[in-house]
Amino acid sequence: ELPPSEFMQVADSTWLVLSVVSNGREPSGCQATGVTKIARSVIVPLAEHHVSVLMLSTYQTDFILVRERDLPVVIHTLAGEFDIYKEESGECVPVTCDDVSNGFLKPKPATSPTLHPVQSPQTRFCILTVAPDTLPAIATMLIDVLFYSHSPPREAGADSQDLDSITFFAFSLIEGYISIVMDAETQKRFPSDLLLTSSTGELWRMVRIGGQPLGFDECGIVAQIAEPLAAADISAYYISTFNFDHALVPEEGIAEVIQLLQQRQESGR
Repeated sequence: ELPPSEFMQVADSTWLVLSVVSNGREPSGCQATGVTKIARSVIVPLAEHHVSVLMLSTYQTDFILVRERDLPVVIHTLAGEFDIYKEESGECVPVTCDDVSNGFLKPKPATSPTLHPVQSPQTRFCILTVAPDTLPAIATMLIDVLFYSHSPPREAGADSQDLDSITFFAFSLIEGYISIVMDAETQKRFPSDLLLTSSTGELWRMVRIGGQPLGFDECGIVAQIAEPLAAADISAYYISTFNFDHALVPEEGIAEVIQLLQQRQESGR
């Protein structure tokens, strides 16, 4: 419904949302477990079958977006590991491989996926939620942070690996649940009694994937981060955006994460 605009760039694909649930009812990812829990069973198999994904962690659970045209491949790839359901008129209906057309598996790519450079700014982040009925109380502050408090984006270049800080604010409203990621300094501008976080109040550090905008056609970007972190049992909160992918990990584990990813890049050369 948004009017055409020269200032809006729209990807040419329609995407569908997948969520992994436990016992057919509750999301399997509780707060702060993130992409690590579903790396081996969902993300890596899809990457192996050349399916590009967008990943969105929220405070409550995790979502995987796949292109609508890739749905047959997705179903055939995951059917051996999962019971798959689709939503029809608010009800969950079982889906089998026979329910989709053109369901032949794509051949695995002949070459290994590109291992993109990663960078970790010094900025410390908070992962938060707010009760929907308290949202009006912080609406003015949200608008100020979203539209008036950011600096112009830096040009991605050779020196971007030396990034000291990053401006990042993510807000999602999904089925009434609100998730917010903001840096620790920005959090101080909000009423502390309205922002809810884990009981430990831990801070997170970010790993940003890609030295230049990544696009949507490449597969294996999420797996590049998720697979080694899953093997090391490190929690991650993952957000794909239009230009880059971002993984947030507990602050105390950032050194181990950087070491793991550097070792993966060196072994892939």
